[in-house]
Amino acid sequence: MSLYPSLEDLKVDKVIRAQAQYAQTTTPVPAIAEGTYQPEPATVAMPGSSLYPNLEELGEYMGLSLNSDEVQRNLALVPVADNVAVPSSSGIGVMVRPVTGADVGIRRAEIRPGLREVILCKDQDRKVGLRLRAIDNGVFIQLVQANSPAALAGLRFGDQVLQINGQNCAGWSLDKAHKALKAASETRIELVVRDRPFQRTITMHKDSSGHVGFIYKSGKITSLVKDGSAARNGMLTDHYICEINGQNVIGLKDSQIKDILTTSPTAMTITIMPKFIYEHMIKRMSTGLLRSAMDHSVPEV
Repeated sequence: MSLYPSLEDLKVDKVIRAQAQYAQTTTPVPAIAEGTYQPEPATVAMPGSSLYPNLEELGEYMGLSLNSDEVQRNLALVPVADNVAVPSSSGIGVMVRPVTGADVGIRRAEIRPGLREVILCKDQDRKVGLRLRAIDNGVFIQLVQANSPAALAGLRFGDQVLQINGQNCAGWSLDKAHKALKAASETRIELVVRDRPFQRTITMHKDSSGHVGFIYKSGKITSLVKDGSAARNGMLTDHYICEINGQNVIGLKDSQIKDILTTSPTAMTITIMPKFIYEHMIKRMSTGLLRSAMDHSVPEV
């Protein structure tokens, strides 16, 4: 069974499959005996013999302007067998992406399953650039400071810290977690981390007017446009935008978020978190601190 980053990818792939199957099963026209009159049949739009037929005939399909050559290139990016993706080491690599293609935003925003080990050192001020938060007997990252060792190591807002230097963090208080970091060696701190368990990503596509179809205020999604790409792909209201194409936007002004959305490519991946979890996560942190201290850089992939 194929997986898709967005509903648009699924629908376009189904059209491709249907047209390719039709082209393969069409009965060829029988030869006409010499001297026999045969009226010309009415012209019927037939898909070409190519596996990837011309999609431009669909026009503004789901608000997208489709280009056959671009779709061909996108499908060729993933190893396929009968147009079904072959699993690879990356969760993103197993997806069929005729519309999204090799969009870098979806890779920057990826929430990977499983655990990873992160090695940190302290800066000249003996700090790693993290603020932690204890939630439901777990320890989570509340703030990653810009240009800090934590930011350089790829840690993100919402990551769950499972171990610090081999010690399990389950049930720890906030003070105990911070004391463990403070007491750790300056040159080596080993963390075991799970990627952002309270967050999820949604990939959507801009329509011909450059919109994906949601309205937000102070970073919180307040309403959805009917039949827009955001609504089609499962965007929900009362959720906060945490990242756009992997770039953290927590604490930014709405005008700054708008600039990032406007300059984003046609395919866009938004990372969101439910309102009640988000507000608990940033409790006792001022908007000014989030805006000035949080790492808002574009992650490398």
